[in-house]
Amino acid sequence: MNEHPEHSGHADHAEHIDSVKTYALILIALLILTIATALVATIDLGPLNIIVALAIAVTKMMLVVLFFMHVRYSTRLTRLVLIGGMLWLAILLLFAFADFATRGWLGIPGK
Repeated sequence: MNEHPEHSGHADHAEHIDSVKTYALILIALLILTIATALVATIDLGPLNIIVALAIAVTKMMLVVLFFMHVRYSTRLTRLVLIGGMLWLAILLLFAFADFATRGWLGIPGK
């Protein structure tokens, strides 16, 4: 019998765990960005409201994906899948915005 237990297939994949300080900083950043989202929602920036809100949301999403889902320390394949998914989402949003921008607005009858 072997004195040292073998880990089948896990020898080359080491788990990376960030420090508590890193997670605390990410938490503070997420809280600040959440407060910024609420404050920006009260300010009328015209057409920039959606752009600013999406920029804050994407920043929060990247913090969660990179640190809490450990994509920052993953393999290239995981990063490629993430980038491919985000590019596909960008393409779909581009088509949705293009469709929205090219539609004519109908007047309200009776006004």
